[in-house]
Amino acid sequence: MARLVCACLLYTTPLCAAAFAAEKECNTMDFLINSANAQAAGGAAGGPSMLNSLLLPALLLVVFYFLLIRPQSKRAKEQREMLAKVAVGDEIATTGGILGKVTEVGEQFLSVEIADGVTIKLQKFQVAQVLPKGTVKSA
Repeated sequence: MARLVCACLLYTTPLCAAAFAAEKECNTMDFLINSANAQAAGGAAGGPSMLNSLLLPALLLVVFYFLLIRPQSKRAKEQREMLAKVAVGDEIATTGGILGKVTEVGEQFLSVEIADGVTIKLQKFQVAQVLPKGTVKSA
């Protein structure tokens, strides 16, 4: 009987191996008591220092900054600069894939001529890139 009970709980405690040798029963309470004794003994010896506890989160923040936050803010800055430089006569591509020539520039909106006599008005942030001159006619 002892071997059957310990076989089910073998993953929970190292005491089950001792129970096999001693031919006595082991149960979940042995595991909990063993953990409590280990915690009481370990607490007196001293735990990890405050520096060691904060080192991993600080390291993760530095990694996130250099791999995620900094590149994203750099791209946003480049986008703002590009939108500030858009002028009448520039050829642009929108985020929706529309190519056209800027005919009017406002504070928030642009008028873009996408075909002869066809002009659309769109928000500035929809501009994906400024194209080299002559791109729209060759497309």
